[in-house]
Amino acid sequence: MNRQKTLANDSNLEKYKKPTKREKFLAEMERVVPWKELYSLIEPFYPKAGKGRPPVGLERMLRIHFLQSWFNLSDPGAEEALYDMESMRRFVGIDLGNEPVPDETTICKFRHLLETHGLGERIFQEVNAHLEEKGLRLSEGTIMDATIINAPSSTKNQDKKRDPDMHSTKKGNQYYFGMKIHVGVDRESRTVHSLVTTPANVHDSKMVEDILHGEENAVFGDSAYMGKTEDIAKKAPQALDLTQTRGMKNRKLTEEEKETNRLLSKTRSRGEHIFLIAKRIFGFSKVRYRGLAKNTNFAFVLFALSNLYMVRRDLLALTGA
Repeated sequence: MNRQKTLANDSNLEKYKKPTKREKFLAEMERVVPWKELYSLIEPFYPKAGKGRPPVGLERMLRIHFLQSWFNLSDPGAEEALYDMESMRRFVGIDLGNEPVPDETTICKFRHLLETHGLGERIFQEVNAHLEEKGLRLSEGTIMDATIINAPSSTKNQDKKRDPDMHSTKKGNQYYFGMKIHVGVDRESRTVHSLVTTPANVHDSKMVEDILHGEENAVFGDSAYMGKTEDIAKKAPQALDLTQTRGMKNRKLTEEEKETNRLLSKTRSRGEHIFLIAKRIFGFSKVRYRGLAKNTNFAFVLFALSNLYMVRRDLLALTGA
């Protein structure tokens, strides 16, 4: 059956339209991301126009890269999504009447540029500096936490082996293979101020000094960090160790210790909110690339964007939006 063509196919002439969740989300991110500062950060490393094919604009490529983080898109998936979704094209600034979408190879090369120059970590630092400037990181308390990101355990690949940067670990009665992200979370804003990645078999408590900034007056953590008072004092001399206690085989927790743990968990659990955003809302439950370095660069960008998402309402209120 042939469908009659109408002017309704032109988005400018659509009479009935309702803003989608995706459009509302992108409108918020347009306002809260410090675009100017991030462009200035990457611009010195970005290719300049020469005799060959002129590079795609930096602003456009950074926006596409952020779309990949927000919507869990691969390089070819990002290209296809931009052709398919008008809201994403509008966010990036692409008019299909005048130009094509950057192809997956161009998108991949931009990611490699960020990886080569360690720009993922610098984006993370720039976003956190922006939040501090806005007064949204006021606490001197840190919540320590870690999460496992799964990696493919299959050996059905060209090398016939698993990723050598990833390792297995046991949590509870289940085994996991992948990497681990260790974070230091600001107690009040619940944003990540420090991030370190390791193979999954590295114990949470080994990274205490790497995820504290040193100015804490209190440090919270689950029972995995028990017994690390000296390490905490070494990095943050003024900090009070408020990690939870766990029972031993020959010594069970007292009722007083159980009550203390319940009280501490009300604060400690706030550190898990950022993982909810990264893993459930933005879809980072599995590694996307092979090797720890590439996934670490991706994690820095993702948690920078997760920080912005966490405090987006406060940032919008400051701008009057």
